[in-house]
Amino acid sequence: MSQFIQLHFLTNYAPSNLNRDDLGRPKTAKMGGVDRLRISSQSLKRAWRTSDIFKEAMAGHIGTRTKRLGVDLFNYMIEKGAQEKDAKKWAQAVAGQFGKLENADKDNPMQDLEIGQLVHISPEEKDAAFALANKLVEANREPEKEELNLLRDKIQAVDIALFGRMLTKNTSGDSNVKYCKEAAAQVSHAITVNRIVVEDDYFTAVDDLNTGEVDAGSAHIGETGFGSGVFYTYICINYSLLIENLGNDKELAEKTVKALTEAAAKVAPSGKQNSYASRARALYILAEKGEQQPRQLSSAFLKPVYEEDMVNEAIKRIEELYKNMDKVYGPCADSRYSINVQQGEGSFEELLSFIAG
Repeated sequence: MSQFIQLHFLTNYAPSNLNRDDLGRPKTAKMGGVDRLRISSQSLKRAWRTSDIFKEAMAGHIGTRTKRLGVDLFNYMIEKGAQEKDAKKWAQAVAGQFGKLENADKDNPMQDLEIGQLVHISPEEKDAAFALANKLVEANREPEKEELNLLRDKIQAVDIALFGRMLTKNTSGDSNVKYCKEAAAQVSHAITVNRIVVEDDYFTAVDDLNTGEVDAGSAHIGETGFGSGVFYTYICINYSLLIENLGNDKELAEKTVKALTEAAAKVAPSGKQNSYASRARALYILAEKGEQQPRQLSSAFLKPVYEEDMVNEAIKRIEELYKNMDKVYGPCADSRYSINVQQGEGSFEELLSFIAG
């Protein structure tokens, strides 16, 4: 049986626009028949894995999501003294191992060096690609077939192990399946526990050099949307799969879940931060461990929270729901630990130790 770690967060964001839709307004969702603010899981995961907290904790074990590997290899080989024609041909051969390359474009001479889709490349694979590029330049020759087997089955890129990767093409002849990774972590869209109305912020900008003698009006007028609320976020980590994805390195898996938890508790998406400074830390975190089938606790908020003491009411609903689920289904976790900033209860360091223990 797989061992699961489930994390439930309540975080209050003051007026903000952390995750925008195609019109630039905050993303929303309907739940319980009313509008809620929403932050997509994609936005959350990118904010966490690119945060200083995560990068410093997992230095040397973070992959690169890119289409531009071929471009970087080409530029590297040119710097090393390769002829442009050779560098392009060799860079295409190497980058093409990670996915089908784009077609040539007369308006963009570098386009046929780009991989057609974003691909998540582990540090081991990236190092191997640049090591091969260096060897080709020094020997002034094309790569041999066996040298192009750059994809790695066993990797230690923790973001790939957590969030998975899919490869659309593998030219080495091996099955793509062995190089793809199933995500060990599932992340919900964060939604507000309260009903919301997206408000409009009408703003103007003043020209500092305009004396007002001729034109007393503003230099720019605009409008943007914002909202606020207490967000519920849920993360489910298949800890057994995470260890497997990391080549059975349990110590690295422990560091990974700690780093992810800390980033999720402390880091917000960067959307409109300069305008709203909507930085926050989780006010409540419930961690659960066990082999039981995971489940969200978002049902606690099907009926929106209306109380003025919104955070404490949300905490009360979460704890009532998991206790009632335990009564009906039997224990839904083997062990739990929580921190409650509102009441000054628990320790974040103890929470991290509990998760990784």
